[in-house]
Amino acid sequence: MAIASCGGATTGDSSAEAVSTPAPTMSADGQFMQTEYGSFNEPWAAAFAPGTPVLFVTEKPGSMKFVDTVTGKMGTVSGLPEVDYGGQGGLGDIAFLPSESAATLNRRTIFLSWAEAGSGDTRGAVVGKGMLICDQADECRVDSLDIIWRQAPKVTGRGHYSHRIAFSPDEAHLYIASGDRQKKTPAQDTGNTLGSIVRLTLDGTPAAGNPFADRNGPTNQIWSYGHRNILGMQFDASGRLWGLEHGPAGGDELNFIERGKNYGWPVVSDGDEYDGGNIPDHSTRPEFESYVINWTPVIAPGDFTFYSGNAFPAWRGDAIIAGLKTNALIRVEMDGTSAREVARYPMGERLRDVLEGPDGALWVLEDGDNAKLLKLMPAA
Repeated sequence: MAIASCGGATTGDSSAEAVSTPAPTMSADGQFMQTEYGSFNEPWAAAFAPGTPVLFVTEKPGSMKFVDTVTGKMGTVSGLPEVDYGGQGGLGDIAFLPSESAATLNRRTIFLSWAEAGSGDTRGAVVGKGMLICDQADECRVDSLDIIWRQAPKVTGRGHYSHRIAFSPDEAHLYIASGDRQKKTPAQDTGNTLGSIVRLTLDGTPAAGNPFADRNGPTNQIWSYGHRNILGMQFDASGRLWGLEHGPAGGDELNFIERGKNYGWPVVSDGDEYDGGNIPDHSTRPEFESYVINWTPVIAPGDFTFYSGNAFPAWRGDAIIAGLKTNALIRVEMDGTSAREVARYPMGERLRDVLEGPDGALWVLEDGDNAKLLKLMPAA
């Protein structure tokens, strides 16, 4: 059965009757017509199966659902890994290869990230690669899921995993954001992968051409370092990599990510320590790569997307950010490697993810329990 047809029931129960797609309503600020497509339990990430209208959503406690966005029907996914759930940890990102875009595919490669328990009350992020098989109307399964990368080392605590996934435009390389795990100083130590972005082949081996490729692992995985907690990572239409990063008390950053660059955390930040302690600003240490945009007060970003569709033609090329702290979508106008915030669109809830659908609509995931999935179109 084609994956575009995977959605034969509204709840994952094959005996359930289909429910009509709800009518759109006006957003609170009058900017969007919004349509609700169900609710989710602590959703963390979403991705359309390429070439289809089927949207897959990960839930942090360790589950996954999918929605046929044409019919509104929902289904469930089995075969998921055991996750270490708690704090910021659990099931994380999901990614598909854009080249596997035939709508008739009922099996395709899937990449997932999650938090994995270690020994002695430690844990760390991992990324797995497997096959997503959808041969039933209301259920898919993940087969042959193998871990291809582990954050090194595993440490105590349940914060700052990051574990965002991005593919290079040619699909030759896999980029993974690896947070500092709230340990700070490892972000300046290239002997580990905490506080870094790693660049790998699609099988998880260190990629040729990495800045420290001549060193032993895990150093040879590193593409950039000095990061805190990257929760958004995307390539723009020109093939440039961008990272959206949480600062401490202030100092959220949009960064243009370049090979071998050190982005300064925790030595510099335009935010301060949570206890009020001062951190030197980026401007005091020009040897570190500085941000393109800095936000104080913070926006606490989720993921973001570079918009390319026809539904919002004036936004083409802009970065659209899901704001957790702001309860808003944030629009950033891009100009090469420069950027500026141009608008905020209040949504009334914390936003975890935003992505562009096949028809150019924006799809927004709220954060937390009973979080809604919303389709946004222009109000007029």
